[in-house]
Amino acid sequence: MSESIVGKKSFEFAVDIVNFYKKITTEKREFVLSKQLLRSGTSVGANIREALNAQSKMDFIHKLSISQKECDETVYWLELLFATDYISKEEFENLKNKALEILKMIRSIIITTKSKNS
Repeated sequence: MSESIVGKKSFEFAVDIVNFYKKITTEKREFVLSKQLLRSGTSVGANIREALNAQSKMDFIHKLSISQKECDETVYWLELLFATDYISKEEFENLKNKALEILKMIRSIIITTKSKNS
């Protein structure tokens, strides 16, 4: 697995999400949508880390699949925050692009692992 790359990027993304959460709750006083973003955005890397300790290839794929879903959910919350004017276009595009990059990496790892599993 390209853990060093996807693991590093997902951790950096989680740090960005935590910092954005602190900003939006302080400056915009938004607590509901931002909490959902915080949970899903930090879960991406946590599930990638769990995948490293998987007990089997199927467990590995399962953990990465959860990470994939959390990453896609994070994009949803970013889109909703942008659509409701809680996040600037620049912040939105920056975070969304990082999430989509990680999402593509996760999907690629899952596909590669499944093809080797056959």
